[in-house]
Amino acid sequence: MSTFPILQKKMPPANFVATRNACKLCTPLGAVLAFRGVEGALPFLHGSQGCATYMRRYIISHFREPMDIAASNISEASTVFGGIETFRQGIHNVQSQYHPALIGIATTCLTETIGEDMNLLLNRLQQGDNADVLPILVPVSTPSYSGSHIDGFHGAVLSLVTSLSEDDGRTRTQVNLFPGMVSPADLRYLKEIMEDFGLPIALLPDYSETLDGPSLTEYRKIPAGGTPIASIRATGSARCSIEFGHTLRLEKTAAAYLEKTWRVPAHRLGMPIGAHETDAFFAELEQIAGCETPQKHALERGRLIDAYVDGHKYVFGKRAIVYGEEDFVIGMVAFLAEIGVIPVLAASGGESGHFAEAIAEVAPDLFGQITVHEGMDFLSMEEAARNLKADFVLGNSKGYTLSRHLQLPLVRVGFPIHDRFGGHRTLHLGYRGAQMLFDHIVNTLLEKKQDDSSIGYSYL
Repeated sequence: MSTFPILQKKMPPANFVATRNACKLCTPLGAVLAFRGVEGALPFLHGSQGCATYMRRYIISHFREPMDIAASNISEASTVFGGIETFRQGIHNVQSQYHPALIGIATTCLTETIGEDMNLLLNRLQQGDNADVLPILVPVSTPSYSGSHIDGFHGAVLSLVTSLSEDDGRTRTQVNLFPGMVSPADLRYLKEIMEDFGLPIALLPDYSETLDGPSLTEYRKIPAGGTPIASIRATGSARCSIEFGHTLRLEKTAAAYLEKTWRVPAHRLGMPIGAHETDAFFAELEQIAGCETPQKHALERGRLIDAYVDGHKYVFGKRAIVYGEEDFVIGMVAFLAEIGVIPVLAASGGESGHFAEAIAEVAPDLFGQITVHEGMDFLSMEEAARNLKADFVLGNSKGYTLSRHLQLPLVRVGFPIHDRFGGHRTLHLGYRGAQMLFDHIVNTLLEKKQDDSSIGYSYL
């Protein structure tokens, strides 16, 4: 029997008929983001043009990069009679204009509601006259009325591995790394860490260049970068897989599929946010690589602990409201707990059923002090937070209105960040990410103290 407070699911009043400013995004948005992290791939929505337009605008606002998302542009007639023809025409248009190596196909609410049979559509397309010149087609079912953008993200990664992985019989040297939905800066840092340990990896997905690339003189329809298709194929003959996420449904993840199908051992960890969770990640890498943590990273950890000591007086006992994707919030709760901040409210729009259990695991010393909500929207979050006497809010830009109403500073992390510049370059993971987060939180609290003072301090 758990001694942690029971998970408090939002209980709406009798006249509650809709989510009010959801603390999640639509399922196919996560899928197209994952597909963008594959080399030579183009995301494709089987649905209306409006869905693609919304997702493009949303992603561009965060990453400040072009984002092409093709669509089958289902019309009223297609809704009634089926979208086989619009799907076929859409795929051939993409093929002729973009020449992708792979098309990642995500469904939408409309096509899922009318019962489109994607297997039938793909079979007919692949038996057509131009089947021999088709790129790789990888479908994923992503109705927005079932799950969130994180479910779409993980679903796309699973579909890529299910469709492409194989065991080629070669010596197992590659390590599969499935980090979840993190920033391009996090992805670059993970690649640096794995290289320092001497471990060749398949990082899936990898949009560190495709959504954070250099300035170019000419527009590229499909940007350079991404996980090579050959690396995805080789995931079936990998040495092992590392997967981040406490709340993942293990039977529906890429690492679980590879373990069951190709006997690739799976190592499951929480997102390495903060010293403790990063220690667990580095301990796993030491075991896999058969060597100690490189001195560079040991020194970064030492500087982080020194910063914790120096800044402890500014953060100890402070109270925070944390929200976002479930596993991201769990990592942030672990980090806040170790620096002395009490996350009085941990909220997410996700509904895995494992949220509270995982928070209890990463913050066991805060029994009775954390209110945990899953399936929550921002107005319900604001109502729950009014009497919690928080000092700051931690999460993405969608919580700005909440922080404004509560008159609390907002530390912007995660996705999306639409009202500040460079949000996609925020580093969250590892000792280096924890250092940046810690400095940001301390300085936010110091700035709040200065601004609220009638005197104004210049030395704190």
